[in-house]
Amino acid sequence: MARMKFLLDAERCIECNGCVTACKSEHEIPWGVNRRRVVTLNDGVPGEKSISVACMHCSDAPCVAVCPVDCIYTTTEGVVLHDKDMCIGCGYCSYACPFGAPQFPQQGLFGVRGKMDKCTFCAGGPEVDNSEEEYKKYGRNRLAEGKLPACAEMCSTKALLGGDGDVISDVFRNRALARGKGSEVLGWATAYGKPDAKPEGADGKAAAKAGSKS
Repeated sequence: MARMKFLLDAERCIECNGCVTACKSEHEIPWGVNRRRVVTLNDGVPGEKSISVACMHCSDAPCVAVCPVDCIYTTTEGVVLHDKDMCIGCGYCSYACPFGAPQFPQQGLFGVRGKMDKCTFCAGGPEVDNSEEEYKKYGRNRLAEGKLPACAEMCSTKALLGGDGDVISDVFRNRALARGKGSEVLGWATAYGKPDAKPEGADGKAAAKAGSKS
């Protein structure tokens, strides 16, 4: 069974917000809710990067752990969904999620806004696949149609990848190697640092300089 995941190639993201628009259009998202949004890091300075953020459908999702009524669950494909009929709108999942995925509709005061809403990986909800009830609550179920999430399919530069985790990991790995960055792109240098190395010939230059002074 495939494990569905999102993966973003920040080297390709151009902050066009096509993924955001595709998501809203596909599912008729409630006002005030952004199941997907684009965030720019180090805006206006060298090294600026844009990243598309949504629910990452974690293998050990913190939102699932904190939900007091167990309305959030993980499917056999690794997609994290929620049951709006069971949701009590407590907001615990919103506080637990590091990506800010579960959100309240902005209409009304806190506590009376009703049910949480979040990215579904275009997999609908617990209702019958592609039923009117499912679409009304969760939007279109593209996975049941054999399609990938709309945000990933509409990404003009293919920076946002969505699908089988093993497949998209291979795609990203090949891109990283083709760029000549390898493990740098995959984050090893950041996580473990690089060994200190003197520039080639540094010792020889230092010795020559000392000899000329003597």
